[in-house]
Amino acid sequence: MTIPIFDDLAVARRTILRRAPFDEIDVPVTLLNAIEQRFGARLTPAEAVDRIVRDVRERGDDALRDWSQRLDDYTGPLDISAERCAAALAGLEPDLRSAIELAIGELTRFHQRQMRTSWVEFGAEGALGQIVTPLQRVGIYVPGGSAPLPSSLLHAAIPARVAGVEELIVCTPPQRNGDVDPTVLAAAAAAGVARVFAVGGAQAIAAMAYGTASVPRVDKIVGPGNLFVVLAKRAVYGVVGIEALPGPTETMVIADAHADPRLVAADLLAQAEHVLASAILVTPDRALAARVQSEIARQIETLPAQNVAAAAAVVTGRGGIVLVSDLDAAFEVANDYAPEHLCLLVDDPWRYVGKVRNAGGVFLGERSFEVLGDYVAGPSHIMPTGGTARFASPVNVDDFRKVISLVALNDTALRRIGPAAARLADAEGLAAHAAAVQLRMSSNTEG
Repeated sequence: MTIPIFDDLAVARRTILRRAPFDEIDVPVTLLNAIEQRFGARLTPAEAVDRIVRDVRERGDDALRDWSQRLDDYTGPLDISAERCAAALAGLEPDLRSAIELAIGELTRFHQRQMRTSWVEFGAEGALGQIVTPLQRVGIYVPGGSAPLPSSLLHAAIPARVAGVEELIVCTPPQRNGDVDPTVLAAAAAAGVARVFAVGGAQAIAAMAYGTASVPRVDKIVGPGNLFVVLAKRAVYGVVGIEALPGPTETMVIADAHADPRLVAADLLAQAEHVLASAILVTPDRALAARVQSEIARQIETLPAQNVAAAAAVVTGRGGIVLVSDLDAAFEVANDYAPEHLCLLVDDPWRYVGKVRNAGGVFLGERSFEVLGDYVAGPSHIMPTGGTARFASPVNVDDFRKVISLVALNDTALRRIGPAAARLADAEGLAAHAAAVQLRMSSNTEG
């Protein structure tokens, strides 16, 4: 369970720093066998998802119940009552309820600063502006099963509530015991979620995209999930909005000789206990690399047994320590990799913020570590993965609002810009476009 050290950056780029395109991910034979067993055919995950999505679109609730029984062995009600969610919140241990309430407060305060408003500018030529309006209904997918994530519910629901979304619904799969995680239900109640459904996987995404008798159709779906959830989100994109196609979580730490190797190791392992995560240290300090390597081997043995297997697989297979010539080179690596989380455990980290171009979130210093961002720091922890931080942002208020352009021009504007519009229409061979301009200009002249 030793994390590898890469002296050669070229080798690191071909291995732990390389991301395979989404459609080139190797599908384990065990997963293909499981699909064949459930579907009666040798299907790829994408083909299986397409079958589920099409079935839910055509048969609605009947398909939801069939797939829930077939895939999750669940035959209970689809709709979880508001009373049950409220009871789950009331039954929480006081310290856990306080933690949820603190997280909601921090998330709310952070996202309130992002709000922008509609605007209209009046002038001699009329008015131009934008109408900024919230989405009406948003669906949140919350992973369940063996690893329920109530924090993900909060980190999607609170920005949406701040944005003014009228109605939030949640789909979350039942656990192996056939129940729905009570902490997820409690978080839903605390966050003001209108309805919760015990539906998981691709069938949940299809239900929210197309609507069924039980599950209302939404305008946008947000939230992380497994491969089948991500493939389903890709399949329904365009029918509904999708915030991202999230992949496994990832952390990159840039550290120098001033860093505490115990804390560097702890931050890497915090992500490594997620299945298929990436945990990478980039440093110019060989001595630190060796100490972090030893610390990871020591600390991983202190984890609970159920966490060790996932962490060990990540550390040895998707993790690594990359040695570079200096911190400038480290930031070049980071910007090229575009990590979900970028942690700066360096002396005076504020000096280096300007070097960051691509990251979902930047965490400065040993007291501003990524786990705080997972829960209570304020920004949403639903961040771009798989290198999409080159062009994408964390979930934020703007994910839940849309802009409508407002155009109210008069004859003065027509005289100034109309000829250009007609000329561009002619250049594109769109005669009716040009005629619509010319008709108004001639009427304006006659008037």
